[in-house]
Amino acid sequence: MRQLLFATLALAAPVAAQTEPAPGQADVARAERVLARAPVVDGHNDLAWEIAHYNGGRVAVVRENGADLPRPLQTDLARLKAGHVGGQFWSVWIPADVTGPKAVEMTLEQIDVVRRLVAANPDRLALATTAADVRRIAASGRTASLIGVEGGHQIDGRLSVLRDYRALGVAYMTLTHTRSLDWADSSTDDAVAGGLSPFGKRVVAEMNRIGMLVDVSHIADTTMRAALAVSKAPVIASHSSARALAGVPRNIPDDLLAAIGANGGVVMVNFYPAFLSNAWKQWDVARTAYAKTLGVPGDVYGPRAAAPLVEWDRTHPMPHVTVATVADHIEHVAKVAGHDHVGLGGDFDGIDGTAPEGMNGVDGYPKVIAELARRGWSDADLAKLTSGNILRVLDRAQAVAASMANLPADDATDRGAR
Repeated sequence: MRQLLFATLALAAPVAAQTEPAPGQADVARAERVLARAPVVDGHNDLAWEIAHYNGGRVAVVRENGADLPRPLQTDLARLKAGHVGGQFWSVWIPADVTGPKAVEMTLEQIDVVRRLVAANPDRLALATTAADVRRIAASGRTASLIGVEGGHQIDGRLSVLRDYRALGVAYMTLTHTRSLDWADSSTDDAVAGGLSPFGKRVVAEMNRIGMLVDVSHIADTTMRAALAVSKAPVIASHSSARALAGVPRNIPDDLLAAIGANGGVVMVNFYPAFLSNAWKQWDVARTAYAKTLGVPGDVYGPRAAAPLVEWDRTHPMPHVTVATVADHIEHVAKVAGHDHVGLGGDFDGIDGTAPEGMNGVDGYPKVIAELARRGWSDADLAKLTSGNILRVLDRAQAVAASMANLPADDATDRGAR
């Protein structure tokens, strides 16, 4: 996901780091034990776009840890291993302004990147479409590789394309990205469909029928309520955080967190600082506006940023976003939706070079688990967070699809008009 911030420009004062006690050795050891038994199944990673758009489609970059790449990657094979990532939903994202047949073409190219990535690394990766696949592959010490389409614009209003994606291994589709569609409204655009149009409801029903998870990240609150009302299977939010703690439209309010819990679904917490911290969001909006006046990219951070931005960063220190901040969001979702309905959706390689302090790549998951262990989470609840909850949802979606197996495919050919 490439982030678009729709917020009022505000300069944030420097924010001091919270003085949180660090996890002790016992917490770290317990996290490692939990992860050995229940490795992370993460809901969202944009490595495919980084490979295709910035690295010429060369899947070999995942073995080139430390190479001088155009943009530093947050994901590679070594860090997947170190982070105990037993399953990963690889996002096949394309820009929201790409529509029509071109959107389908670009999506197919992204799916090809994922499939080539897996084929080139059979010792470390394997394709998965079901929870049983994930369990088997993770038990072998590899990372189960699932695919998620990050926006309904990518089916070009055709249920036939949706079914074709499923046949290629796509496990979920996010109903919208940052722009509203004629059949579903986005959280960061004007309403067009009034939530879900009649065709949008047919999309959800067809996803249920073919066993594809309905992803409610990015969508408007009205769309989310409609999807929850229509879906016979649990939904996921593949990479969203708590609006009560960071007030951006992309995050989920408490009433809908509770509704996702009641639906049996799972909210997979996003690690993007702007979705974790109001202060960081305001700082980044101000920084981006300043970069625009200079005519330089505002989404490059650290020493690779343009010199004037490096100087701006010196005089406007970045607010601290830490592992504890991530844990705060996880705990909030667990409190509101329930421990059975929270997961991890880091959004690595889609967060433009930023990440919570000390979590600059997919090897950072053990730090989150150790922090929650320090806060008193049980081993059972930690294992639900890392993988148990999303695997249960995958199992249930397959059961719903099996119950609908005798229903014919929806033959809509109207490209979303009805």
